[in-house]
Amino acid sequence: MNNPDGLKGLSCPRCGGMIQIPEGLSIVSCQFCDLRSVVHGDNGIRRYQVQEKITQDTALIAWKKFLGSSLAIARQTKKKAKLTDVFLVHIPFWNVTGKGLGWGFGKKRVGSGENRRYVSKELRAVEVLNWNRAACDVGEFGVNQVLIVDRPITPFDSDKLHQSGMVFEPVGSSSETLQAANQFFEERLNSKLSLDKQTQIFFRIVKPILSLVYYPMWVIRFTVSGRAFQVVIDGFSGEVLYGKAPGSVVFRSAALILGMAIGSFLAIDISAYLFRVSSEINPIVLLFSLGGGLGLMALGWRIFRYSEHYEYQRYKTNNKKYDNLILSLPAEAQELLDTARKAGLFNR
Repeated sequence: MNNPDGLKGLSCPRCGGMIQIPEGLSIVSCQFCDLRSVVHGDNGIRRYQVQEKITQDTALIAWKKFLGSSLAIARQTKKKAKLTDVFLVHIPFWNVTGKGLGWGFGKKRVGSGENRRYVSKELRAVEVLNWNRAACDVGEFGVNQVLIVDRPITPFDSDKLHQSGMVFEPVGSSSETLQAANQFFEERLNSKLSLDKQTQIFFRIVKPILSLVYYPMWVIRFTVSGRAFQVVIDGFSGEVLYGKAPGSVVFRSAALILGMAIGSFLAIDISAYLFRVSSEINPIVLLFSLGGGLGLMALGWRIFRYSEHYEYQRYKTNNKKYDNLILSLPAEAQELLDTARKAGLFNR
């Protein structure tokens, strides 16, 4: 951790006294003669902190509510849970803000059927962008991203943070952080430039600002029937950022039975009915009947197989697509979709 009193080593041009230079400041004042001086050079990375508003008692109330918040959590968890540890941590997050500009040139498809055609388009996207991620290893806490935009931030005070809780040191490179943020910004802008055929596309991030923000979190650890679990509470808003609890056997069994029953009804019974009532079946209807049925069966099995422990994350990130939900279909449904796409059924 850097010296909270600032860098020492410059002398005052008036009285010769030693001047302290807090990190990130370019105008400093001599503590002996009150002369103000302008410091030239690298300002470094600005550090801020979000002050905790949630007390330990409030965090414990949120923990109790979480244990009864979902049918996927075992029913007796709230009664059987035994509290083992509660402590406050301050996690550093890389925070990047900037104004994104995007220009796209290409063609957009208009009309349908025989009147379908492509027309030339020039699109522009302008947006204020915000991005953050943990600046240290948060594997044990399960929180890699938080909401910083609407949070009041204050200058970093090392002594105050260490007095209130555990403070983690930032790691990683600022250049790699800016590179990851720029990649996210470009993907965000590209999603807004919806062109069917792209000829050229340009992106510009205007004045990206990198800073470190220390965010408060309450870590609550507990045991249920000898097994250890953890819940992380937002130290500012009181919402659950991450939680893990025993899964419900009843919920898992119901998901498996319903998924298999409804899925087989769609994939087998509905498909057989379509072949019986008509000799000319719409391939898209048949495709969705088979794909939907197989998807429900796979979903039911997935819930049964992987829900022994209930796990919740408030902010989920995906390295490939940050803002889009990726739906995983079984291999059979993927093959049907690929076959239909190659046959041109979706273009009719």
